[in-house]
Amino acid sequence: MKKNASVSRRSFLKTSAAGVGALAAPALISSKALASSGELNFTGWAGYPALAEKVLPAFTAATGITVNFTEQPDQDTMFAQGKVALQSGGIDMIEPTIDRVGAWASNGLLGAFDEAKLAMGNYLPGLADGAAGERSRVDGKLMYVPSVWGTEALVYNKEAAVLGDPASLGALFDPANQVVLRPHSALAAMGRWLDATGKLPRPWMDGYSDPAAMVELWDIALAEAIKAKANVVQFWSGENEANAGFTANGATVGLCWDSTGYNLRNDGYGYAAPVEGAFAWHQGFVLMANAVNVDQAHEFAKWVSSAEGAAAWATAFSSNPVGKGAADLLDPEVSAYYNAAFDDAKLAALWWWPDQSADFLAKRAEYSDKYKAA
Repeated sequence: MKKNASVSRRSFLKTSAAGVGALAAPALISSKALASSGELNFTGWAGYPALAEKVLPAFTAATGITVNFTEQPDQDTMFAQGKVALQSGGIDMIEPTIDRVGAWASNGLLGAFDEAKLAMGNYLPGLADGAAGERSRVDGKLMYVPSVWGTEALVYNKEAAVLGDPASLGALFDPANQVVLRPHSALAAMGRWLDATGKLPRPWMDGYSDPAAMVELWDIALAEAIKAKANVVQFWSGENEANAGFTANGATVGLCWDSTGYNLRNDGYGYAAPVEGAFAWHQGFVLMANAVNVDQAHEFAKWVSSAEGAAAWATAFSSNPVGKGAADLLDPEVSAYYNAAFDDAKLAALWWWPDQSADFLAKRAEYSDKYKAA
């Protein structure tokens, strides 16, 4: 997959203040949205208490729309709940990552957004247009709009971790470390590390578009990861488990989200991009095919694209905002954390998760299960 160099947080932080005043103004709320139920049934990520405590109340104060928030630990659970809701109802909007859009659409879960009800000009360049914009559409219809973006890299104990010089994904498989891993990310990390060191018969990326190549490459990655499994102290699927891998089970290194590193920053842990490039993710909103509160869902997505909404959403996730002018509103501590972890070269080396079809995800789940069970 071609890396999208235009998506750079450092460039976000340098965004001109011109026009920010207009973007920071409260979003215009349609009378139709307010005249309807005034509610939105939203399923999103668990482990981010500020969403329910601060961000969703701010949206309600701005719009009068109440959000019924259901927390789930990971995307597989969200997907399963979405399939149930397709029959029983109860979910209007969910927040997966962009690489899952094709799989959700192919299973008939998604409805299309009406761009006239959004504010597409609010988004920073490269997030809702260009390559990301193309990935957000199915048959020309807009199925996904961004909410936040971030990275998955090395969270490490500053005193005990052995990272290598420069820090490498290989640290995750070094017996000198105790590690916490997400199974499918660990296998991808092994594949990328083997690829970078010239130990694969073909490029790792081939596996994302060619089923036969996927089996060939993931068989190799699985076998090598199992050899190094003795140093795994915990697997994680959500934020709370990742944190516990360090605080309760003594991990010295983990392949975790940037938010995990941020949450542990005052407890002796750092966050570093590996030389192979940090994994990067692009998260956003999808509309259920049988959504009831459609206008409220559009107002929600539009609010999160505004400067104040994007800043609030990014702060809750300790990640990067999607709206123009949002960087000017971020907590300085959040800005300092990311700038310390990523210089221009590390930002340019980001490895964006490629599109993953429903068949690919099913096969990937099989490899993850084999890895955990080995």
